[in-house]
Amino acid sequence: MEKTKNYKDLIVWQKAIDLAELTYKLTTGFPKEEIYGITSQMRRCSISIASNIAEGQARSSIPQFKHFLTISKGSIAELQTQLIIAERLKYLSTEQNSVFQALLSDIARLLNGLINSLKE
Repeated sequence: MEKTKNYKDLIVWQKAIDLAELTYKLTTGFPKEEIYGITSQMRRCSISIASNIAEGQARSSIPQFKHFLTISKGSIAELQTQLIIAERLKYLSTEQNSVFQALLSDIARLLNGLINSLKE
């Protein structure tokens, strides 16, 4: 695979940015006492997905890029879990959770494809 010139060209990064924006918008409605709890955790986690894609692409080797992509996959699992907890706490609806879970699944699928396409 030819090295992507810029992480901003990656569809997976673009979708991760959309996810982070949606996460910020969603969590503004969470209870104020959660600002240092689940609100903060979900925001940091969503930012981590896009940030690790960008950092990995900027590294000088494919193994490093793959490593950062797998960190992004871990952040996806973390955010999926936090969304389930937030739904159980009634901070978001089942419908909202479903929208987020679908986007996270799409990003995970794209990440897997990107990882598999990288040849060392």
